[in-house]
Amino acid sequence: MAIKWLAVIVLIGICSQSSASSEITVNVFMVTSKSMTVRWSRFSGASSYKITATPKNSLDASAFAQFGANSVMGSINSLTPNIMYIIKAEAMDNSLNILSQAEVEETTAPEVPTIHMATSKQSESMTVEFTRVSGATSYVLRAENADLSFSSETEVSSSPGTVVNLQAYTDYTLSVMSVNSGGRSQPSLPVEAKTVVAAPELNSTSPRNDTIVVGWEPVDHAVLYTLSIIKEGSDSQVKLNTTDTSVTFPDLEAGTTYCIKSNAWDPEHRQGDDFTVCQITCPPIPGFIELQLTMVGSGAGVSVSWTSSRGAGGYLALSSEGINCTSTTGPCSLVPVGCGQRHTVTVTAINVGGPSIPSAPEEFIAFPCPPEPLRVEETEAGNCSVSWDTMLYADTYVAFIKRDDGQEERCNTTSTSCNYHCQCGYTYLMTVFAFNLAGSSSPGPVLNYTTLPCCPEDVFISLASSDTLEIMWSAVRGAEVYETRAVDGSEVILCNDTAPVCALSDLSCNSPYSVLVMPCNEIRGCNPTCTAHTKETAPCSPEVLGVAQTNGTSFTVSFSAPNTAGAIYRVSATGQDGTHTCTSNGTSCEILDLPCGQVYEVIVIATTSAGDSLPSYSIPLETAPCCPLSVNVDQVTQAMTNVTWLAARGAQTYLTSLTSPRGTARCHTLDTNCLMGCITCGTNYTVGIEAISRTGQKSECTYHGFSSSACCPSGVKLYRMANNTLRAYWRSTGGLHKYMAEMVGSQSNYTCAPPPGGNTCDVSEIMCGDVYKVVVAPLTQDGAKVQFCPQRMYSVSCSGSNVGMVIYRGKRSLD
Repeated sequence: MAIKWLAVIVLIGICSQSSASSEITVNVFMVTSKSMTVRWSRFSGASSYKITATPKNSLDASAFAQFGANSVMGSINSLTPNIMYIIKAEAMDNSLNILSQAEVEETTAPEVPTIHMATSKQSESMTVEFTRVSGATSYVLRAENADLSFSSETEVSSSPGTVVNLQAYTDYTLSVMSVNSGGRSQPSLPVEAKTVVAAPELNSTSPRNDTIVVGWEPVDHAVLYTLSIIKEGSDSQVKLNTTDTSVTFPDLEAGTTYCIKSNAWDPEHRQGDDFTVCQITCPPIPGFIELQLTMVGSGAGVSVSWTSSRGAGGYLALSSEGINCTSTTGPCSLVPVGCGQRHTVTVTAINVGGPSIPSAPEEFIAFPCPPEPLRVEETEAGNCSVSWDTMLYADTYVAFIKRDDGQEERCNTTSTSCNYHCQCGYTYLMTVFAFNLAGSSSPGPVLNYTTLPCCPEDVFISLASSDTLEIMWSAVRGAEVYETRAVDGSEVILCNDTAPVCALSDLSCNSPYSVLVMPCNEIRGCNPTCTAHTKETAPCSPEVLGVAQTNGTSFTVSFSAPNTAGAIYRVSATGQDGTHTCTSNGTSCEILDLPCGQVYEVIVIATTSAGDSLPSYSIPLETAPCCPLSVNVDQVTQAMTNVTWLAARGAQTYLTSLTSPRGTARCHTLDTNCLMGCITCGTNYTVGIEAISRTGQKSECTYHGFSSSACCPSGVKLYRMANNTLRAYWRSTGGLHKYMAEMVGSQSNYTCAPPPGGNTCDVSEIMCGDVYKVVVAPLTQDGAKVQFCPQRMYSVSCSGSNVGMVIYRGKRSLD
């Protein structure tokens, strides 16, 4: 397809005196919807430059322009909007030969949009509607005021677009440009528009609970104002127009939120911005006021309650006495409230709109003050009266008379005195309360009154020791001190103490005393009419005179008897196994069945109806040690045995003996075993152990007999016999003892045993060519071999496949 060429007029030509480059370069400086401004570098020898714009992906015609030798920038016009062009710059000589060339790609801007409409619904912005053009990625809205003191550009993605940050009721010239990757189009034809007036800024108040007043500053260029009011939660509204700058809305509901919207109108009858304010009316008057006495902390107050008022955010209760309380819901308490006061109380509901009208006043008379001073009078013994002065606003009185043991009397009266029954030995606490419809007075002064102390009736006398009596009794309220005395003939012992307990010491043992306890106080003194009590002191302490052993396990203890007839004496022997006792009314008694190996401490205590005496000084008592158990005798060698046993209670050393008709072997040791020599083989022995305590007490113990093993044979020899047989021979020690011969080689072992009393035995199928250890030993009664007999060594050679020479190699001890 032939390419169409279109000659264009050169619009711009910029000359340059800069030095020429070796190769020409080109770039696009600026684009519009139908033109591009191109910049290139000078080329040495060029007399002119040709700039060509060819559509890259379109069949549209190409355009070119030619410039002089000194030009480095020029424009190409009559291009198609939103088309990608290949821009080629050619340097030519005078003959129009191309000396150098370069290319660059660039897109023209989109088409110029057209503004359809520009409107203002808010005083600070303008909305522009325009045509959308192909290839535009965004648009730029331009706004200028008449004197060009304000100009702004706002980028938007599509139509319509909004220009912000404008001034109210002001004329603006508006245009729009389309934008793509190549650049911006030319501005559209401008349009003029004016912003609307600003909204009136309302201030609202609620001077009464049925009225809202709104006011505002005059709005520039406004000729009329429109206000509409709507109740919160309602769909209906009321509108009104005014040229004033304040409006009053009457006949509204108390405690209700209303929202008021306002608009201003300009001279062109256009409605401006809107402004909304919400205002709550003052709440209605609280109703059904109730007053009630309450306790707040440690003080008293008046609890004020009411029915809630719609729309109230809080409440204020005010008393004529100058105190108040607040609450967001209710009730609240007026504190502090003093006794004997008269209060007039009103309640006001409050919200952000303001306070309601105070409620109708309610009257409250506070509780009376506590009666005082209190006076008590005991008209006769056991009958008392308490009195007080008349109190303001008091209707009745209640007197509380409390005895110190917890018993309480109460007296209700409309007069100013009460009678009560008062007994001896008590402190009475008295207080009086005054009452009216509001309640009780606070506790008043407490009066103490103490009667004559009474005698203790539960005196308990016990023995603290042989010469000390401990006297106890229940405390008597009102008694400040107790005087206790004990009398024995002409002897008088005194004790004064504030506690209900006394100890009378240094009394004679085994003697009766008359004991008297008298309670006293500073007001009434002592009560001398109390009853005396008789108490005998503990018996005198006996003395252990001696201890004698009656037989192996019984001991007789003798002691002194220092008390009157009828005293019982108890002897106690205390050791690790416990206590063993005997009793007697004489001067001795016998303790039976004391176990072996024990050490005891022996004391004597005397007992009468008054109690026990102090124990006597103790003396030690030691029984003989016990015999050892688990005695074992083991034969170590032919002439030595080892005797072992378990430790015996009470024993420190042991003397062990083995006795036979041929003699006795002995061993004295601290241990529980003895290694004893000089034992004759084949002999019966009697085993005996003497256990000895640390103080020399002895126990002789005899155990089962012990028989030593038969003696090891002598003359042991080994002979070669026929058919690879060896014969063991020894000299017998006499008797029908059993023996065993044992041959131990490096490769095989052999044993043989003759009948009882025999002294030879044969071993067949002997393996020759080995050295054998030969031992002949007697057998014990249970068939075990005695382990301490010596062994002999023999070499057995081979003669062919048969046993050859048997050679004695000497004795070897057992391993």
